[in-house]
Amino acid sequence: MKLHELKPAEGSKHARKRLGRGIGSGTGKTAGKGHKGQNARSGGGVRLGFEGGQTPLLKRLPKRGFNNARFATVYAEVNLGKLNSFEAGTTVTPELLRETGIVKNLRDGVKILGNGEITVNLTVQATAFSKSAIEKIEAAGGKAEVI
Repeated sequence: MKLHELKPAEGSKHARKRLGRGIGSGTGKTAGKGHKGQNARSGGGVRLGFEGGQTPLLKRLPKRGFNNARFATVYAEVNLGKLNSFEAGTTVTPELLRETGIVKNLRDGVKILGNGEITVNLTVQATAFSKSAIEKIEAAGGKAEVI
């Protein structure tokens, strides 16, 4: 068998059903959409789970279980590379990060992540640090303080 001899299995290929072509075809006139109504319209139909205005099953069922999303701690995350813009010896606080525009919203606190390199000696005060961030700050001669 060669590539040019390959053919699809017998009966696996079907001609496309061409809707709306004549009255005797069985798929003419209303083209299988019935008469009028929402489903016969262009762009018509209802969304998934819609039950004609009746309260959908998903809303009728009791909600069970616990979801921590409401109570989770969400940090404003800052990568180390962004802190190179400060002068040596500066104490970097969450308020200073907001004033300089590095962080827009402080959320539940600021977490310093270890992405990027830091070349400046800084005292960084934040709610949380990643291990790699602490190592890199101290390697540059700075200090990481948890507040």
